[in-house]
Amino acid sequence: MSDPWVALEPGADPAERVRVLRSAHETFTAGGTMPRPVRPVVADSWRRSARAGVGPDGAASVELADGDLGSYRAEHPLAAVMPLFRELLGTFAADGEHLLAVCDAHGRLLWVEGHPATRQRAGRMNFVPGARWAESAVGTNAPGTAVMVDRPVQVFAAEHFIRQVQPWTCAAAPVHDPRTGRVLGAVDITGGDRLAHPHSLGFVQAVARAAESHLALLGPHGPATGTPELTALGRDEARLLVDGRTVRLSRRHSEILVLLSRHPEGLIGDELLCALYEDESVTPVTLRAELARLRRVLGPGLLASRPYRLTVPLGSDAAVVERRLETGAVAAAATAYTGPLLPASQAPAVARLRQRLADGLRSALIARRDPDLLADWAHAPWGEDDLDVWRALAAVRPTAPVRTRLAALETELAAPSSPTRLSPR
Repeated sequence: MSDPWVALEPGADPAERVRVLRSAHETFTAGGTMPRPVRPVVADSWRRSARAGVGPDGAASVELADGDLGSYRAEHPLAAVMPLFRELLGTFAADGEHLLAVCDAHGRLLWVEGHPATRQRAGRMNFVPGARWAESAVGTNAPGTAVMVDRPVQVFAAEHFIRQVQPWTCAAAPVHDPRTGRVLGAVDITGGDRLAHPHSLGFVQAVARAAESHLALLGPHGPATGTPELTALGRDEARLLVDGRTVRLSRRHSEILVLLSRHPEGLIGDELLCALYEDESVTPVTLRAELARLRRVLGPGLLASRPYRLTVPLGSDAAVVERRLETGAVAAAATAYTGPLLPASQAPAVARLRQRLADGLRSALIARRDPDLLADWAHAPWGEDDLDVWRALAAVRPTAPVRTRLAALETELAAPSSPTRLSPR
């Protein structure tokens, strides 16, 4: 096949391809052997699905409903481009008896619109707003796989991992934040075999790029007041959006802004010195030099001294996670958590903040007992050795892969000088 991301080349027989794929799917799900006709992108996705404990007879679950769904959609950045999605894809979906779907970065469907009869049929497999269609939840599917691999993807018929989804064909493309490059979610077109064409993949990719351009024209997704925004989760070097420009900060400047954002009243030099440096031999002169450089990066008027403080409020992605946890919005907090706070930082105060945020979220996930949320954490780089989360996941989703991984972690824990982490650092 000339393009491995296209499911069906022009001129191919869809019925014959379905027959071959169903045989390959049965071979893989029965014995783990990957037959040759399966495209590499699909083969990789099937393997990830199996490792996540997804079964071929599984089903999607609805995670957000009613008021929770409405509130979450209202604050999601992709809400701003829904009119564009409807303009470019809505008529195509309705006229072609297809569906337009939009998911967030965790594969949770936010909007599903299109032909009424098709929506009704899709509803029988929970392809509905608020349902979780991440690969870790329902296996290979276009929106879930697109956000997983961060590129446009087409999934045809029996390439879907779950059998009840195999009558469908879909194409999806990720949509990125134009400021940070972070995946916001994906736009998807779902329907019948007629979508198994290179044009549908190219179409949905073009719509995603149009949405990113529109988001760039709309400007920052933060408060209209122009509040600076700090992105520090999952990044060793934070990004700062200030005055319409994006600044990539050094590691030390990232740490300073994280700490000052937590202390709007300010910190005196000795407090900031102790918060930043483990080495007691570091002098105040070193700190003052760093702050002078940071002041030049930020521009005039944003960083004051005596005590050191920011002259305007500073929003951050870490603060978003904390606010959502405080209100009990655990799923929304998990969506906003894109990794540990400045993971490479060894600044004592930053390390404490990083641990407190991670512990708060993981404790909420364990208490929530949602298998999909737990699986997302367990399969993330920061959760792959998190014994408590794997135990919680095994209690609510005791599949063979989950039990095997848990047994391996417990064996590592019992061994002398075990490096196994009980929680992310």
